[in-house]
Amino acid sequence: MSVVEQQDESVPLHRVVPILAGGGARLSAHIGILTALEQLDIKFDHLVGVSGGSIVGALYAAGHSVEAIKQVAIETDFSHFLSQSLFKLLRSGGLSSGDRFEQWVDEKLNGVTFQELAYDFHVVATDVRTGQPVVFDKSRTPDLKVSAAVRFSMSIPILFSFKPFKEHLLVDGSILSEEALQRDWSGNGDPVVCFRLRSTQATVATKKQPLIPLKQYLSMLIRTFMTTMSREYISDSFWHSTVIVHTGAISPIEFKLTKEQKKQLFKAGYDTTRRVVPLKLKNSDAKRGVAGLA
Repeated sequence: MSVVEQQDESVPLHRVVPILAGGGARLSAHIGILTALEQLDIKFDHLVGVSGGSIVGALYAAGHSVEAIKQVAIETDFSHFLSQSLFKLLRSGGLSSGDRFEQWVDEKLNGVTFQELAYDFHVVATDVRTGQPVVFDKSRTPDLKVSAAVRFSMSIPILFSFKPFKEHLLVDGSILSEEALQRDWSGNGDPVVCFRLRSTQATVATKKQPLIPLKQYLSMLIRTFMTTMSREYISDSFWHSTVIVHTGAISPIEFKLTKEQKKQLFKAGYDTTRRVVPLKLKNSDAKRGVAGLA
């Protein structure tokens, strides 16, 4: 029996705001999360996407089924969107411009803008000048293409170029503190459930030292930085609304994943959501009623 056919005990009807936080290339885990939420009959009108989570969230908010999104993730080699240009790094702060990636997202979304989405979808990026979150959604940026916001949120430092937007200079939303995501996204008190992907630091096999090892050093730096961010300490005040999905040694910048690795990530997101979310919601009911999450 496949993971999507497994059935757990049902949970009372709840309306929440899922936050697909970070993840980088591990976005298949977020597809597993949404699949499990559908099966648990947990409703939401608002959806928040950050970094890799913004890709999955955008496709879902645009009307793609979780099965269709899963197929896209499995079949797509995301390493094709990367380049290794030191000139781009010196000129715009990243080895890759991200233009090919943004074009791919736009094609998958058929050029949709925020005001055309069925869901209230919120994409979060970081202003590198202030360290503050910048949010894109129907109310703030109705005419902006969703693909542009996804590109902003996926600007992994050094790997992708900084992107200007109005007075902001944008980088990856996943480098924000957890407090920036813990807000009343729906405006009516629907509790948030923040799904965070956590990796372990893998030992990278030593390769022959290149004549100019700068790219190799940068790759190790980005990997360590993003993996460390995924293991950020979660304070007690936010633990009740946070679900940790363990993704093993798969790095947020492991863009050349095998189909089997992508399926493993999907299963990790799915299994964790099926197991943990009902417990959190039931604990909430016991303590504060269905209006809270504990």
